[in-house]
Amino acid sequence: MIKEKRNSMRYTQEQMAEKLGISLRQYVRIDNEQAFPRRDILKKLIIELELTNEEIGTYIKKLTEYIA
Repeated sequence: MIKEKRNSMRYTQEQMAEKLGISLRQYVRIDNEQAFPRRDILKKLIIELELTNEEIGTYIKKLTEYIA
């Protein structure tokens, strides 16, 4: 979901990593839903991608199911 939203806003992975203040490698893991972002990074991600409450809920639910 994050990747699709990023693509719809025409951001590259490099641009998102820079906006979030994290390494490209770390962002790629978030983009591919292989890692859950820290709370501060999640907050920036929500703002940058203009995520709705529904999208945030879906994203968190999906990741917690994946990790568990």
